[in-house]
Amino acid sequence: MRLRRTLYKLTILVGLGLMYTIYKVSLRHSTDADYVDSLRNVAGRDIGKSGNRELHNLHNPANPIPPEQVKVFGRDKLQEASNNSDHAVKFVHRTSKPVVADILPKNITFTGKNSVIKRAMLEVNHRQEIFNSERFPQRSESSVVIVVMVHKRLEYLRFLIDSLRKARDIDDALLIFSHDFYSEEINALVRSIDFCQTMQIFYPYSLQIYENEFPGQDPNDCPRDIKRDRAKVMKCNNWEHPDKYGHYREVSFVMTKHHWFWKFQNVFTGLEATKDHQGLVLFIEEDHYVTPDFYVMVKNMYELKKRQTSQTVDILTLGTYDKNRNFRDRSDKADVLVWHSSKHNMGMALDRKTWERIQTCVQEFCSYDDYNWDWTLQHISNTCLKPPLHVMVLKAPRIFHIGECGIHHKGKGKCDADNLVSQIDSLVKTSTQYLFPENLELSPKTRPIRSKDPKPNGGWGDVRDHALCMTYGKPTDGKL
Repeated sequence: MRLRRTLYKLTILVGLGLMYTIYKVSLRHSTDADYVDSLRNVAGRDIGKSGNRELHNLHNPANPIPPEQVKVFGRDKLQEASNNSDHAVKFVHRTSKPVVADILPKNITFTGKNSVIKRAMLEVNHRQEIFNSERFPQRSESSVVIVVMVHKRLEYLRFLIDSLRKARDIDDALLIFSHDFYSEEINALVRSIDFCQTMQIFYPYSLQIYENEFPGQDPNDCPRDIKRDRAKVMKCNNWEHPDKYGHYREVSFVMTKHHWFWKFQNVFTGLEATKDHQGLVLFIEEDHYVTPDFYVMVKNMYELKKRQTSQTVDILTLGTYDKNRNFRDRSDKADVLVWHSSKHNMGMALDRKTWERIQTCVQEFCSYDDYNWDWTLQHISNTCLKPPLHVMVLKAPRIFHIGECGIHHKGKGKCDADNLVSQIDSLVKTSTQYLFPENLELSPKTRPIRSKDPKPNGGWGDVRDHALCMTYGKPTDGKL
């Protein structure tokens, strides 16, 4: 009798527990319902009903690989592992007692809005939908793919899109926006574009969804300025791998290099629309601003590059940071120089041949201790590529930098994009007669001045960053 009563009480308790669990789950789902609805149009389908169908493949940008599928390799096996598309990379530093540095978290848990945002990002990446294709069904063989790197500065992006809209022949371009932050306002702005084909892709390791785990800031990561001996005692995750100046990784800095290299690799290997593209790919950023003849000029530069054989050209650059913006005597002229990161990193265009050259130095790119992608590219140009990268650069710029509040901004002074744009518009208006020159001429060839290898800035000493970087752009067998 007593046993029967006990069983009866246990049954009641189990039932109450189940009812409470069902209540909590339904409450969470109802809380997220409105947010899911707000994202459905962006993902292009009912993402709230896509269940657990996630395309786990680190090498396919549609989805990161789950940690349980990640294998472990020694440091001497990094190159072998990174060349094998069947393996994602974990890293074992070669010491007397190997220390595993996981490039992905052991327990990926996304809840609430983070889960919905992650699903929306991956769904957009998987679909690879081209918008406005009905309005612009065909692009010419000389069409330029324009890749815009976007963070979350809506004001700057709006100015850039307005300048693109005014460009002649822009309807022949494919405009790809590569994001590292999910914003409904930014998505709406991009989807409002009606002057050419567009596409959106999302960096799949965004800090927005990896807030508290690598490649974001894991709670057990070493503080930036802690001494190595103290870090060893603390046993923080990356204690063995400070940069060359003794500092540990700062997430907000390393992510720019990650995003840049991911989309650089992705556009040539991961996107159906561009993986066989043999023409130009132009890389710009959300805080750039272009002239009405930029698209015509970059195509003219490419034709000139193919016609002339006296000077090697790897990269085309639409402008520099030179304060001399005289169009009257310079609008139809270009120089061929050794590529220099601080001068020629704005409005860079290159084709598959140059991309293939850079692939021979990917390991050096991913391991060089500098958090800047352009300084890193400068390093491999000077030390790995023979001969170094050469650039054709316009003497009168067709692109301008309006983002004074960038990653290195210290908060001093006002960031007045409106004023900068007004100045540029005024310059373009007074120079209208010099735009769209009939011919483009190269300045007389001079003795090349090879740039010195810059002193690295550090910030990229963590082997987890090296390993993750090496996985970008690896081929797949086509299975999703």
